[in-house]
Amino acid sequence: MRTLLDIENWSRKEHFHFFRQFEEPFFGATVEIDCTKAYTTAKALKASFFSYYLHNTLIAVNAIESFRYRISDNNIYVCDQVNASATIGREDGTFGFSLIEYNSDFSVFATNTSNEIERIQTTTGLFTRSFDDDNVIHFSAIPWLDFTSLSHARSYTFPDSCPKISFGKMKIADNGKKTMAMSVHVHHGLMDGFHLGQFVDCFQELMNQ
Repeated sequence: MRTLLDIENWSRKEHFHFFRQFEEPFFGATVEIDCTKAYTTAKALKASFFSYYLHNTLIAVNAIESFRYRISDNNIYVCDQVNASATIGREDGTFGFSLIEYNSDFSVFATNTSNEIERIQTTTGLFTRSFDDDNVIHFSAIPWLDFTSLSHARSYTFPDSCPKISFGKMKIADNGKKTMAMSVHVHHGLMDGFHLGQFVDCFQELMNQ
């Protein structure tokens, strides 16, 4: 479900109409996330760390309204719920696009994630299902690379307003602190650096719990 945003009475009306004209309306940043506590918690739950930080990502995404905005036919809609389309790797080095539904209950979400990963890994091809709605984030993990910045392949003619969130290799310092890079790219017509900062702060707070 989604709700039409009243653009005419929206405080960012001018910003939206300005940035939506750009060939590349996305902007982004890469930040370092402290995942020491989150990693310990995931292991205590006997859960996949990937599932754990993906779940926290979706909690933060759904908590920040601007991350639930999507552009369709020159209108902006507010999605009631945002799910994840994560790239899932296979043993042959390829990957497929998944669809993992968000659930506030981590145990349910972890089961959904595990089932979708297994489905992708036992199929072939990039698209193994249809994607009828855009209430998703484009999500990827690059655990082999400790990056400090990241860019994405994009078609400027393809209408896209979904946030793109990627994580890099986890690093362990001498004192045991664990960190990893998080890259977030978002549509500037829908949000600014202020909202990006809200998301990062919310996510880090969740990882610290």
